Formats: sequence, C-alpha cells, structure tokens
Amino acid sequence: MYGVCGCCGALRPRYKRLVDNIFPEDPEDGLVKTNMEKLTFYALSAPEKLDRIGAYLSERLIRDVSRHRYGYVCIAMEALDQLLMACHCQSINLFVESFLKMVAKLLESEKPNLQILGTNSFVKFANIEEDTPSYHRSYDFFVSRFSEMCHSSHDDLEIRTKIRMSGIKGLQGVVRKTVNDELQANIWDPQHMDKIVPSLLFNLQHVEEAESRSPSPLQATEKEKESPTELAERCLRELLGRAAYGNIKNAITPVLIHLDNHSLWEPKIFATRCFRIIMYSIQPQHSHLVIQQLLGHLDANSKSAATVRAGIVEVLSEAAVIAASGSVGPTVLEVFNTLLRQLRLSIDYALTGSYNCITGVSSKIIKEHEERMFQEAVIKTIGSFASTLPTYQQSEVMAFIMNKVPLPSTQQSIEAGKAGENRNRLTQIMLLKSLLQVSVGFQCSNMLTALPSAFLDRLLSAALMEDAEIRLFVLEILISFIDRHDNRQKFSTISTISDISVLKLKVEKCSRQDSVFMKKHSQQLFRHIYLICKEESNIQAHYEALYSMLVLISIELANEEVVVDLIRLVLAVQEIAQINEDNLTAYNRCALFALGAAYLNLISQLITVPTFCQHIHEVIQMRQKEAPYLLPEDVFVEKPRLSKSLDRLGPEVFFWQSKISEVLGGSGYNADRLSTPYVPQLTDEDRLSKRKSIGETISLQVEVESRNSPEREQRAPAEEITYETLKKAIVDSVAVEEQERERRRQVVEKFQKAPFEEIAAHCGARLLCVLQATLLQSKLNQIFEITIRPPPSPSGTITAAYGQPQNHSIPVYEMKFPDLCVY
Repeated sequence: MYGVCGCCGALRPRYKRLVDNIFPEDPEDGLVKTNMEKLTFYALSAPEKLDRIGAYLSERLIRDVSRHRYGYVCIAMEALDQLLMACHCQSINLFVESFLKMVAKLLESEKPNLQILGTNSFVKFANIEEDTPSYHRSYDFFVSRFSEMCHSSHDDLEIRTKIRMSGIKGLQGVVRKTVNDELQANIWDPQHMDKIVPSLLFNLQHVEEAESRSPSPLQATEKEKESPTELAERCLRELLGRAAYGNIKNAITPVLIHLDNHSLWEPKIFATRCFRIIMYSIQPQHSHLVIQQLLGHLDANSKSAATVRAGIVEVLSEAAVIAASGSVGPTVLEVFNTLLRQLRLSIDYALTGSYNCITGVSSKIIKEHEERMFQEAVIKTIGSFASTLPTYQQSEVMAFIMNKVPLPSTQQSIEAGKAGENRNRLTQIMLLKSLLQVSVGFQCSNMLTALPSAFLDRLLSAALMEDAEIRLFVLEILISFIDRHDNRQKFSTISTISDISVLKLKVEKCSRQDSVFMKKHSQQLFRHIYLICKEESNIQAHYEALYSMLVLISIELANEEVVVDLIRLVLAVQEIAQINEDNLTAYNRCALFALGAAYLNLISQLITVPTFCQHIHEVIQMRQKEAPYLLPEDVFVEKPRLSKSLDRLGPEVFFWQSKISEVLGGSGYNADRLSTPYVPQLTDEDRLSKRKSIGETISLQVEVESRNSPEREQRAPAEEITYETLKKAIVDSVAVEEQERERRRQVVEKFQKAPFEEIAAHCGARLLCVLQATLLQSKLNQIFEITIRPPPSPSGTITAAYGQPQNHSIPVYEMKFPDLCVY
C-alpha cells in the first residue's frame, strides 16, 4: 500500500508536490524555509502556474480550517504572503483571487485569532502595488466584515480591542487598495461610506472608556500604540485626506447621520472633535463644502430641539475658525442668510411655544432658555464666519444684516399688535447683536468705506427707537467701527482724570478720508447723540457708551472744526439737563452734567489750550466743593449720590459757552461758531420713526442763541417755519413755474400755426413799441441829467425840509419803468 501511495505521489504535478513540501509533519515547527524557497523559485520561473499554486493552497487551507488544524492554516497564510511579496507578474490577478478567497474564509471564522490572521494578510496585500489592473475584483465583503469587526462586543476586553483594531486596519487596507485606482470598486460610493465612516466614529467615540481603563504610566506608551481610538483617528484622517472635490459629500453625510442617530450634538464635545479632525484633514480648498453641508443639516433639523440645533451651530462656529480665509465659498451671503433665517425661526418658536408657527400645535415642549442659548450660538457663529472673510466681504455681510433689521419706515412693513411688536423687538435685538459681533472683528482704515451712507442711515434710524437695549447696541456698533486703535478699553469708565497721559491713548492725525467722512456725516452723528441724551430710559451703560463715542470721535476723526462742534454739542447736552424741558429724572440730569464734565476735561487736555484747561478745571473744582453729584465719580457708581435741588444751582458750576468761545477763539479756533449754540434739525427720519417725542423734541427754529441758555439776552422770538409754510411755498413756486411753462407753449404754438400776416402785424406792432420806448428813454435821460445835478448849497451839503441829509438819486439803470414802456 505504501508503494502504491508513493507511486501516485510521484505522478502528482510538480507545483502540488512543492506546495506539500512546505508543510512540516509537526505544525509547530513552522514553514519549511528551504522548500518555500524552491516553491518561490518555481513560481517565478513558471508564472503561468501561479494561479494553480494559489488554488491548491486555498484548497488545503479550507480543508485545514474545517478540520481545526490551525497550525497548518497559519503556515499556508505565511506561504501566501511570501508568494505575494515575491511575484509581480501579469498572472498575479488569478492568484489574488485565490488569496482573497482564503482571507475571506478566515474572516468568516468565529475564532478571533483567525480573523486577526486574515486581516494581517489582507493589510500586507493592500500595501502591494500591482502592475496590472483588475476589472472584476470586489471588496464589498471585506468592507462589511471589517466594519462588523470594528463593532466587536467580545466579552474579553483584550480580545475585543484586538478585533476592533484588526477591523480598523482592514478598512484602512481597503481604502489604500481602492481609493487611488479608478478601475477598482469605487470606495466613495454611499453604500461603502455608510459602513466605513460610522465604524471609525464608533471607535473614536469610546476614547473616554479607553482612557479610564488605561494601565500604569510605564505601560502607557505601548498601550497608546495599540489604542483603537488613535488608530481610528489616523485612518479617518487618511480617508479624508484622499477625498477629492466630488467625494466630500459622501464622506461627510455618514458623519452627520451618526451624530444624529446617537444624539451626539447635545454634549457637542464629540461632534466638535469629529469636525476638527475633518477640517484639518481635508484639502483646504474643500473646506467650504463641509460648511455648506453643515448649513444644510441645520436647515433639515430646523424643528429639532434647541440643544441639537445649538450643537450644530457651535460645530459650525468651530469649523469656520479652522477654515482658511475666504473658504466659505462663492455663496457668502447665502451662508449668513441661512443663519439669520434660523435666528428668526428660533424667535418665532420662543414666542409661540411651538415648532409649528402656523397652527401653534406641537408635541414637543419648547424651553425658552434653550432657544436663547441657540440664538447666542447663532450670533457667535455669525461672528466666526465673518472673521474669516476679507474686508470687502465683511462690509457686504454687515449691509446684508442691517437690511434684515425691521425698522419703522415706509419701505418695510412692521407687524402690528402686541405679538408683532415682541417679534419685531426680539428680531431687532438679535440682528443688531449679530451686527455687533461682525463689527468687532472689522478693521478698516477708511470710514467712508466702513460706513457707507445707506448703511449709516439705517443704523442711526435704529438709534431713535424707544427700546433702550436697541439704542445701546447701536452705540456699541458705532464705537466698534470708530475705535481703530483699541482705545476704548483705556477709558471704559467715566471720570475726570487730572492727567490723561496715564491712559496712553493712541492719537493720530485725522486723514483726508476721515475728514471727508466727518464733513458729510458729522451733523447726522451729533444729532443722534443729542437725541439719545434726551431719553429718560438711559442707564449707566448708555452714558458710558456716549462718553466713549464722543472721546473716540475726538481721537480718531476730529479736526479743528469737528472739535468745535463736539464742544457745542456737549454744551447743548448740559443745557438739556439744566432746562429740563423733557422732565428728566434727577439721575438722568446728573448723569448728563457728569458726562459733559468728563468729556470737556478730556478734550481740554487733548487740545492743550491753557486758558481752556483752566476754565474747565475751575468748574470741576467748584463742583467738587459745592455739587459733587454733578461729577461722574459720584453719579456713575453702584449707589449714586443725587440732589433734588438741581434747579437752584449757581452759575459757577456750569461751563459757559461765552467763556469757552472767548478762550478758544484767542487760540485760533472759530469763535463765531463756538458762540453759536448747537440746535439739531428735524428730518424725515423722525417722522418715519413713529416716536411721539421726536416731533416735539426738535423745531426748525433758526436762532443765533438758544433759548434759556445761561448767558442769553432777551431777543424777539424768531419766526417759526412750520411744515405748512414750507408746503405752501413749494406749491406756490410750482404754480408759477406751470404758468410760465404754459405761456411759452402758447407763444411757440402761435408762431407754428398762425398765418404769416398775423405774425407780421404782431411783430410790426412790437417794433413800433420798441422805437417809442427808445425815444422816451432818450428824453427821460435828458431830464434826469438836469435834475441829478442841482446847484451847490453854500454849506456844501444838501438838506431836506426836515434838516436830514438828502439822499442821492437812483441811477437810471436801477430805475423800474412801467411794463408798457419797456420791451
């Protein structure tokens, strides 16, 4: 029997004998290396036999697996690995099919060791660059199996960790093998990405568990290398780094779905970490695609809980910071439009208490404080986005946001009713907050570019609203535009500091562009500052903002003319508090007095006119002695010291316009302008603002001195020009123009249509009149020559009957003749 077997063995094909010879009698002895070298040499010498060698090895491996002879299984896989590394011929594709069949068999096994063995062999195969393409190879099974291994839930922690790491390595191998080969299966298809990406995220998600069970510090280095979390992160970075423009969407969509399914937006820690990895891994020019997908996901979750939406928005904010400048893409305004739309929806949700704003019926309970957190997150994100944009796009974004603010104008409808007012107010506040967030990071040296007329008009119209919070936001926005050298924080508190050099203010000469801006808009700015000062609802924050505004204009935008106007404005503000026509409270009046004192103290030290400084210093010292409640140190504190006897103050505690104009006029400033009190004028903006007090606040009286000023003299009341008189004058001028136009039309029509005889007769009559007038003029000239030169009197002067000197006659060319005599 033995001889028969030996005879049959000798007749077997050589490749089978060579394959059989690599297996020892005892599997623990391992692969027979000399016989393996013979098999390798044979495969290289006869590459057409390579596919048969692979098929026979596969047959033996499948038989050994089914018989649980795992030692021979390992030897077979080692032999396959060596053959793969050694052979690079055109016939390798058929050998690879056998190899992949054996790897699949190992991965199907329930034994963790065999799964790990098959994975390691596949990873080695993935690192081989093949010379010939394969048109029919499929990796669907391997993607599914490796993804399943990534989610292993084996009872033994160590074995579970090894299986998961093998799954991650296997996915990494699949990606490396297929991602750059167009002839291979497209790994970027959604069916593959929906398995690969969640498997990697699942292992990333368990970083806390891995850290909590980490061993002693001495073993930490080894364990870190074996951590599934770090391996998954490395694999995810590699995957995203290889993603082309058209594959970004398929790679990001599974991330969003995974975060939704596992409710990972609310803590936002893991979601932020994921997108930080994504933004740093993808190519920089593709960053805006991730941003757009996040915005689309935010729209899709517009009726989700506020915490979920807030998580998405905060991830957006983080992604925008990481993105390169200008990476938001071509649709910049669409990005901000989406965020502003979400902001408005959140306001509606908070007001109606329902995600269905039409019917008001919703099964979900809306928590107002959660919606408020979401709104703050949106505002922060708007600022983050804007900070990545160039200056010209930031200007466009600010104009876009400002145009969204509902204002009481004829062009924009305002919702009526109490609910509409609340919605309008909240919308105004949130949009102005967003605008403030953008303006804080805005840097522009040219104020004409930073504050164009249309934008400034809308912004200042919001300053006339009754809501104190809105007015404060407008002031803060203007301050952020004007403060280009970060001076604001140096005088954030109002005080009458004796030496401003300790503030270390950065003062530069006003540029030509800034001078043009102030020439164009200064009176508009001053007028709104004046009106805001008259508001009774002002609190300390408003007065601090007004003080900052005045000082910043003086430092950043002021020339000699602007300084004069600012001093006039502050003296007018003092007059508001002194006269108190608007019935302001004691706090408001004291605050205005203190505001004026603080500003005049600072501006006097800036322009360094000794006599001006002396006058300001004297008044402040007098207030410190007799009326400390008129100084900021006693007013702008937690418990302000006020006085009810503000109407009985002596003249020594006031800043006098006559004195200031005198001392500054002697130093080269325009004394005439300084002595003219500041009086703002009523504009169409006030009529459109729907404020009761605005129409009563300002009149169109043009006076040299204001009424009730401390040094005024009694003058005749100026004629009041009302709206009716202006309207009548305009209508009359229009009527005269119409009559003149009609007369000219009749003359032209007469010369076009009348007969020639009639026109000749008319012209002849006119010519006769001209000749008569000329003759009459010559005769009159002779008479005037005689009457103009009377004989001289003895005394040398001509006196009239009542002893008054006689006036000279009117020259001929100034005399007026009857219309009948002149043509």
